[in-house]
Order: sequence, then C-alpha cells, then structure tokens
Amino acid sequence: MRILQFGRTGQVATAVQAAAGGTVEVIALSRADCDLQDPEAVRAAILAADCGLVLNTAAFTHVDPAEARPDEAFAVNAAAPGVMAAACAERDLPFVHLSTDAVFDGQTDRPYVETDAARPINVYGRSKLAGERAVLVHPKAVVLRISWVFSRYGRNYVSFMLRLAREREVLKIVADQFGTPTDGEALAAFLIATAPRWAAAANGDPAFGLFHFANAGETSRFDFAKAAIDRDPLAKARLERTSQAAFAEPAPRPPRSPLDTGKLQKVFGFRPEPWRTAVERTADRLVADPAARA
Repeated sequence: MRILQFGRTGQVATAVQAAAGGTVEVIALSRADCDLQDPEAVRAAILAADCGLVLNTAAFTHVDPAEARPDEAFAVNAAAPGVMAAACAERDLPFVHLSTDAVFDGQTDRPYVETDAARPINVYGRSKLAGERAVLVHPKAVVLRISWVFSRYGRNYVSFMLRLAREREVLKIVADQFGTPTDGEALAAFLIATAPRWAAAANGDPAFGLFHFANAGETSRFDFAKAAIDRDPLAKARLERTSQAAFAEPAPRPPRSPLDTGKLQKVFGFRPEPWRTAVERTADRLVADPAARA
C-alpha cells in the first residue's frame, strides 16, 4: 500500500520512512512540496494522491516561538489538519494525525486518559487541541497523542542532552516536570504495521478515534536526561537539578502530563516498552554514531 505523508525531514517523518522499508511505500511531502499554510495546496495534494492512507507528521512544534507567532501555529497545527481530514473524507480515506500531551494543563495525580478534559496552558497546546477537534470530525480519523518524543533521528531531547553533556562542565536540568517519553521509532513501526488495518476498516471501527501512544512508566525531565547521559562514557557534565520556573521560558509547560495507553493496548494489542529501556538503547546507538547527535 501507499501512504501520503505530510512531513519528510522531521524526527517522526524520518522514522516512518525508515520503518516502511520495502513493505509500504511512503510518499513524503516537505514544506517545499506543499505549503501547510496554503489550504488549497493541502487539499489538492490529497485529492491527487494515489494512496490508501494519509498521515500527518508535520507540525509547528516550537513551543516558545508559538507564543509570539500564534497565527502560524494555528495555521499549521489546526487549520491544515482540518483541511487534510476534510479532503480525506471526500475520498473516504483514513487519516492519521499526531497530537501532544500539551493539550493538558498538568494538574493531575495520575496518567491522563483520552476522556480527560483538555485544558492547554500555552499557544502550542491550544493550537494542537484545535487540530484534534477539526480532525476528529472525519469518521475515519485517528489522533495519536504523543509526548517527549526521542529517536536516532533529528534533534530531540536525548540527542540534545548527549551533546550538551560532552560540551559543558555543569548541566542544569528541570526536575519538577514529569511525563512519559515516547520512542519515535516504536511509534513509526506501529504506524507502518497498523496502516493496512486502518486502510481496510469501515466507519465505526474502534481503530479510529483518539488514542495515547507513549512508553510505559513515568519520569522527570532530569531522570530522562540522566538515563541517556549515563550511557556515554565521554560525558563530562555534572548534572544539577533545577526547576521549570528557573528557566523563565515564554510558554508555560504542564508540570505533569503522563499519558495512559490502556485504550491503545486494548484496541490494537500494543504493549509499550518501558521508557528507560528504549532511552538506553537509543542513547547507545547515538553514542556509537556521533554524527547522528544534534
């Protein structure tokens, strides 16, 4: 089968293309191929595509710049996915869209489930929530919320921390923000493996709808970074705990946004790997290939 994918060079987009191998053909569109702020171009790309499923891995993911550029964030994260979903509905194509834990305010004492109220506290989260709502109008839409994505590809938290740990003597890392890391390569493998099911499913199939996808367990930003840095024998930085408030970033972050994947497990039989196992494996691969570190 063929997948039309919006996004070609991003972390998840690259992982999906790698996971596809020879089993699935991925037609990946970059921003140069299709401007996500041009609704007609987005619609035309879908209506003309020879594919069995449309996947959106593209997004405005810069959380702090979104505060100063809300129009752009909403255009890419909300309006464009809405156009994609509508065009897919015209063709009766399944549409898979990626969202985020940032739709929650972080005021929780347990992992979030899909039915919990979404109350984003920054522009990025609000734009992504608007995108979810626009997408889920399509009866064959899938929204996967993911969080703290890492992989061997592109710049991400694991690759960034590994680089800083070699460059700096002291590395201050936030210890009061908690969540569930997501292995981007496991996500990509799931998307490729599940694509035929989505392509064959009829309206009303439980495979459509809103799901959480993340690794098993919960951790802090500090322990997330430490798990990766501890795998690098050449890391020299001394790690120090700090608070989110100390960074004074433009966009507030939810202090605790772990994702419960029970629904995903029930519907698809997917069993998430413990986050530490996945982080250590990814860190080992990045340490062995310094050129891959962002």
